[in-house]
Amino acid sequence: MEIRRLGPSGLRVSALSLGAMTFGAGAQTLMKGLTSSDEEARRIFDRAVEAGINLVDTANTYTEGRSEKLTGEWVSGKRDQLLIATKCRFPIGYGLTHKPGPQEWGLSRKAIMTACEGSLRRLKTDVIDLYQVHMQDRNVAIDETLRALDDLVTEGKVRYIGCANYAGYSLVESLWAADRLQTHRYESIQLQWSLVRRSAERELIPAAAAFGLGVLVWSPLSRGFLSGKYLRGRPAPAGSRLDIWDNFRALDNEKNWNLLDLVGRIAEQHETTHSAVSLAWLLARPQTSSIIVGARTEAQLEDNLRALSVKLTSEDLKELDEASRPDWDYPWDVIRDAEAGDAKLLT
Repeated sequence: MEIRRLGPSGLRVSALSLGAMTFGAGAQTLMKGLTSSDEEARRIFDRAVEAGINLVDTANTYTEGRSEKLTGEWVSGKRDQLLIATKCRFPIGYGLTHKPGPQEWGLSRKAIMTACEGSLRRLKTDVIDLYQVHMQDRNVAIDETLRALDDLVTEGKVRYIGCANYAGYSLVESLWAADRLQTHRYESIQLQWSLVRRSAERELIPAAAAFGLGVLVWSPLSRGFLSGKYLRGRPAPAGSRLDIWDNFRALDNEKNWNLLDLVGRIAEQHETTHSAVSLAWLLARPQTSSIIVGARTEAQLEDNLRALSVKLTSEDLKELDEASRPDWDYPWDVIRDAEAGDAKLLT
């Protein structure tokens, strides 16, 4: 397993990380109908550790807190070799299992401190290696959020802080505020990125590169679409994520099917799978620190692990880049055309 540095921090993370979003059978909110049995989740966890994965990513809200509890149980005895990343921002249950109070969610000082104590208790640990805010909160000043997170680091309850699902302007504002306030700053950003979801490349990936942030990738297979189990002209398989979450229609277009055909052809050439090729494309991007893989079965995890042995050629990468290239509107189209003109002037 390749080990990569997470931005400028001292954390060294495996190229693939284990997403614990599916840990905790019987979820009633976000992952309802999409979780593994506790026995299967434990097999996935053990196989991931055996393969050299050293980072487990969870959140307080996943399976109503049970994901953190199981992670804490299974990490016990391996704490010196495993890193734990979790998140705060949203209320446990998302208001569906109970109505949250006004301080049970968001990024206020009280909400962050309360959420962190709860995560430490469920994870059965004294310190969280990477504590991430799950999404920006425009109802709270960034100064308050950063000072609260900084106190957690100073108190030794958190080693590093990161963010997830931020807009470009909020990410840069947060980094500027940390510099102005002289607090700890976000060392990483967790974002959605895949061959069919490349919008992070407009602002977030360039910002991460410019300011030296680590990049943790979620949904690298676009909720399984890139695994090859979805077929042109047929509905999503019953029980799959795209079936349960009803977002298959957003991906069901000619461009994506043509892309999937190309992924399959390259997979055949390398004697591997659609998933392995799709993950290998991300692993080849210099900005990628680690890809979070969230398998529901041990077989899915094995499929994802195959990406580690796939070395795409420059021609493979070029074809995949071209087939998946997004159409961006203003101002990115204007910038792209101008930069192409600059390149001609320099040659």
